[in-house]
Amino acid sequence: MDMTRKMAARTALIALAIVAFASTAQTQQKDARTIRALSDQWQRDAAAQNVDAIVALHTPDAIVLMASSPPMKGSVAIRSGWSEMVKTPGLNLHWTPTRIDVASRTVATEYGTYTESYDTPNGKATDAGNYVTIWHKVNGKWRVALDAPVSSVPVPAAAPAAPAMDPSTMETHSASALTWGDLTAPGFAPGAKITVLHGNPGGTGGFVARLQFPDGYQIPVHWHPNGENVTVVSGSLSLGMGNAFDASALRTYGPGDFAYLPPAQAHFGQAHGVTIVQLNGRGPFVINPGAPK
Repeated sequence: MDMTRKMAARTALIALAIVAFASTAQTQQKDARTIRALSDQWQRDAAAQNVDAIVALHTPDAIVLMASSPPMKGSVAIRSGWSEMVKTPGLNLHWTPTRIDVASRTVATEYGTYTESYDTPNGKATDAGNYVTIWHKVNGKWRVALDAPVSSVPVPAAAPAAPAMDPSTMETHSASALTWGDLTAPGFAPGAKITVLHGNPGGTGGFVARLQFPDGYQIPVHWHPNGENVTVVSGSLSLGMGNAFDASALRTYGPGDFAYLPPAQAHFGQAHGVTIVQLNGRGPFVINPGAPK
């Protein structure tokens, strides 16, 4: 009799465990469907430039990690970042969740892929990659706590640096024999070139480099951690300071003209004719898109 009761109790416990497991699985599946629907709505809000809805989807202390940019922390920074992003000309942003893991009643992780394209003065630019989004359930609603896209587009080879030289040795370069490489930076359209005359822009010492822009090339809003000394060598360059591209703020500089651009201050510009400018500064030379957060 005792053995019968034990077996019955064990069977009951197993049945309860199965029911509990099934209930948990159903809840996880429901939460995964909810998160997928929120992710889809997020894309529609981005297309509609509904920044208020995007910000509301994030927790107040959410973090967004974008490549080559400082982290966006909190609602104010996320609003600023998305406000700039949705105004990108011709922006077409799409992502596809490939897996949603609901780890608990309040934490879930979404993995997927994304594609992005937008208009530039020199044609359409594209990007693609993977992303991870961490969701937290707050007051019964799933909200984004962390969003981290990672581009899978190969990084182009860096511009050739000037060879290391004895600092006591004179260094000269013929303008007709300079070796130019592509200038690649987030938000910069293809067509810009760079050559290094002295030093290493990626290092911490002084350097001298030249940038070349095709006619009509628009330099997007960006900033550098260190100051820039800019001298126009040929052509004509318009420069403006500010956190958004404003044609009325542009001032035009010709050959021989000089401008100093302070560190951590956003600026933008446009070339008129094929334009070459010379940069003198201290490394590392870093181009950050948008305005400092």
